[in-house]
Amino acid sequence: MTRLCSLNDLAEYRKTCEQAFAREKKKILVCSGNGCLSCGAMDVHREFQRILEEKGLPYEVSLAMDPHDDVPEDLTGLKATGCHGMCELGPVVRIEPEGWMYTKVKPEDCEEIIEMSLVAGEPIDRLAVHQNGTVYRRHDDIPFYKKQTRLVYGDSDRINSTSINDYIAIGGLTALAKALGSMSQQDIVEEIDKSNLRGRGGSGFRAGIKWKSVLRQEETPKYVVCNGDEGDPGAFMDQGVMEGIPARMLEGMIIAGIAVGAEEGYIYVRAEYPNAVKRLGIMIGQMEELGILGDDILGSGRRFHIHINRGAGAFVCGEGSALTASIEGHRGMPRVKPPRTVEHGLFAKPTVLNNVETYANVPLIIENGADWYLGIGPANSPGTKVFSLTGNILNTGLIEVPMGITLREVIYDIGGGIRGGRDLKAVQIGGPSGGCLTKDDLDRPLDFDSLKEVGAIIGSGGLVVMDDQTCMVEVARFFMNFTQNESCGKCVPCREGTKRMLQILEKIVAGEGTEEDLDLLEELADTVKNTSLCGLGKTAPNPVEGTIRRFRDEYMAHIRDKRCPAGVCSKLKRYVINKDLCRGCSKCARQCPVTAITGELKKPYVINQNTCIKCGSCKAVCSFDAIEEVF
Repeated sequence: MTRLCSLNDLAEYRKTCEQAFAREKKKILVCSGNGCLSCGAMDVHREFQRILEEKGLPYEVSLAMDPHDDVPEDLTGLKATGCHGMCELGPVVRIEPEGWMYTKVKPEDCEEIIEMSLVAGEPIDRLAVHQNGTVYRRHDDIPFYKKQTRLVYGDSDRINSTSINDYIAIGGLTALAKALGSMSQQDIVEEIDKSNLRGRGGSGFRAGIKWKSVLRQEETPKYVVCNGDEGDPGAFMDQGVMEGIPARMLEGMIIAGIAVGAEEGYIYVRAEYPNAVKRLGIMIGQMEELGILGDDILGSGRRFHIHINRGAGAFVCGEGSALTASIEGHRGMPRVKPPRTVEHGLFAKPTVLNNVETYANVPLIIENGADWYLGIGPANSPGTKVFSLTGNILNTGLIEVPMGITLREVIYDIGGGIRGGRDLKAVQIGGPSGGCLTKDDLDRPLDFDSLKEVGAIIGSGGLVVMDDQTCMVEVARFFMNFTQNESCGKCVPCREGTKRMLQILEKIVAGEGTEEDLDLLEELADTVKNTSLCGLGKTAPNPVEGTIRRFRDEYMAHIRDKRCPAGVCSKLKRYVINKDLCRGCSKCARQCPVTAITGELKKPYVINQNTCIKCGSCKAVCSFDAIEEVF
């Protein structure tokens, strides 16, 4: 294939890619995000391909590495794209240029879609989005997309996720060309710093400060590291970028390498993300073939290689020093700081370490300028943020919104509200390291500084929505169980403190807690937060502190009344016999494994609560629905 040896070569190649992309007069865009893949999206893609071949309709599955002119002028582009966001309704298919959006598509629907939408030019209402009695045929009309601003994801939903040519055709690598052609290292770093780009991995630390620090380090070699570990429960934002538009993230890493003088880059990806690993590998291979990666990038004399490292799924490896230790082949454990990663990072050398979404913002800033970026969202938290929207909400999936959007807009305008019309109770934001928001925060802007005021953080971007049937004490126990299991055990406060906090929470949800336990829980939370070595321990108490502060009455109900107001905690459940419905058949008494049920035939039986082990066998065998669960 042709290797691009200059910026002029890239410019000419871009024209060819754009022409090839434009030949696709119709496009069948099949979402290949993980949610849609799990529902059979690739079966749908293969069926489309089979039918197009059978009917003799010219099509292109993906652009070849060398676009050429000896192909029909009127093609159908059949593409396995990045995530469309509506994971709840997959597999998702979109028909362009009309923008018709089809959901829950099955292989048997493919022929109708080709006949009706591709050939006859008509939408299919039964496959369109139906919400609140309205049929939404076009992608742009669906409320889910109305308030979104897709920058990081951009056109990932209309290009083949593993085609560098598609990426170039939509403007990809323009920023790299600018960085190589008209900007010095200092210019690039100053532009990133001026944009106030803040890290999207958790703390919101300014990327420009890191880059400046590494640039001024005299020690070499230097490294660029991408954190793709993403271990938060319910979070899959970085996965969407790595699978959907990996080239944008890689372009950001290359620019970072050029800016700080690094020649090697490492991506640390969770082993649980095999599709991300595969697609990153494909894209890296294509970039190397074109001369965009490797030695003498586009004839500039610059060198940059990217390597993929798969992590074993340790949450603590999301912390910078633990991540670099893991890449080096050591056990993933954090170290004492200072020195910081910018001075003593990978292989004890100066290192730029940002997460996937942060690097994906870099090409946008370099191409359009810092002033453009500062015009999106609040000045203290500019740009967009990708969130994974999960839990008791109508529209789950991936969304990208401007920083500063309110929680109300996210939950009700984009998310469609709470499932079943129930009331919102809380939102856990930022995963186990985050905090708890309630109805009182619905009009609070979602940005780094605004959330800090209420003891919460954006974190990596997980949003778990909970309705009024959620037990907040159990939520705190769940997250504490997660962080305790994921503690590396290096420091005593985290290793022992989280374990003791979990034990207390388990006592409370079992109805065995005391008010002294609650006081001790708060004391431990303060100690663990202030004395732990790394971010995992320092933020582990956040869900506990947040739920105690905002739902103390629920804790007291568990402690004083031995009652779970939400009816969730199974150990606080009681089985009672409704004497008006009981026929005295004795079937429940005979089934009870601990003889907790007593009575006389043809008279109502009684359950001894002190003996009952709450196994539910009595309720399962009762023929008269006389046994009820009471919380």
